Amino acid sequence: MVLQQEDLGAEYYSLEREEILDRISSRKEELRDDVLILCHHYQQEDLFRFADLTGDSLKLAKEASAISDREFLIFCGVHFMAESADILASPDQKVLLPHLHAGCPMADMATVGAVSQAYKDLVSAGIIKDEKDMVPVTYVNSSAAIKAFVGERDGSVCTSSNGEKVLQWALGKGEKVFFFPDEHLGRNSAAALGVPDERVLLWRRGELLGGHSVRELQQAKVLLWDGYCEVHMRFLPDHVRQWRLKEPDIQIIAHPECPRDVVSIADQYGSTETIISAVNDSPAGSKWAIATEVNLVDRLRNQHPDKDIHLLASSPCQCTTMDCNQPVNLLWLLDNIAAGNVKNQICVDFKTAKLAARSLEQMLAI
Repeated sequence: MVLQQEDLGAEYYSLEREEILDRISSRKEELRDDVLILCHHYQQEDLFRFADLTGDSLKLAKEASAISDREFLIFCGVHFMAESADILASPDQKVLLPHLHAGCPMADMATVGAVSQAYKDLVSAGIIKDEKDMVPVTYVNSSAAIKAFVGERDGSVCTSSNGEKVLQWALGKGEKVFFFPDEHLGRNSAAALGVPDERVLLWRRGELLGGHSVRELQQAKVLLWDGYCEVHMRFLPDHVRQWRLKEPDIQIIAHPECPRDVVSIADQYGSTETIISAVNDSPAGSKWAIATEVNLVDRLRNQHPDKDIHLLASSPCQCTTMDCNQPVNLLWLLDNIAAGNVKNQICVDFKTAKLAARSLEQMLAI
């Protein structure tokens, strides 16, 4: 069932920012025994300030699942993150999303129908004998349905911090690996493991056999689904070169969702947690150009006035779907909880959740 975002109504649209923030504070205090607010690092500051837990998507879902005494988990993030929280939450907990249009274009680029058809085509062409011959790995930035597809085929989820480790496990398990939905995390992970470029192929959606010959596919070790993050695609090699000309002693750090030609010339790369730790642990006066979502970069700049911190790109790189979540949406959710109404609940059906949990558990076992 596809849920539709309700119109909040004139009562909420007419509120000024400070009144919204004050009312959220009051509601949060009133509901402190019932509600846990989770915020992803890319969320805007006016929501982030109310977080009980902060982190990347899987960290938040795992930490929230360990807190069983709160009935409502409000996930200030995007849809796939709320799904992961629902999969890991206890049966009596409800996961709510402030705005139902807060999705992830990258996750939407890999549907079960399209991925399943790709596997069938590979079997029909004789590239693999059956679907078990190709190990699926999915980035955590994917739908619950895709995670279930992977779990059913004994594959694994990965995160931006353990992509290399999971890919290494998958390569050791089978002759070929299908990595989705993010081409760039897959390519960067394969390169770090020393997989030759010619044995890593991009499966182009909508093209016969992904746009490759049977021979090319037979020789491939890793197939990459052609999904990508619209934010991280905006970072370019020229941005790196321009900063190095301007500030020769600057440190460039990139998220692994960035294209390979950016990551390969950066000083470091890693997940949001890795980026935060690198900046936190650096000495006063250090200089940074960071290739990731602008809200996180701005937050680090504000937290470290003794350091020179910049966004790598020259123009803001914002996750617009994450930004669908506004403070007024959080207030509306809290007001409804206080009134006994459950809104914007994200529910993963039992069968999908069970198979998706298998792929998450496989990652933890690795």
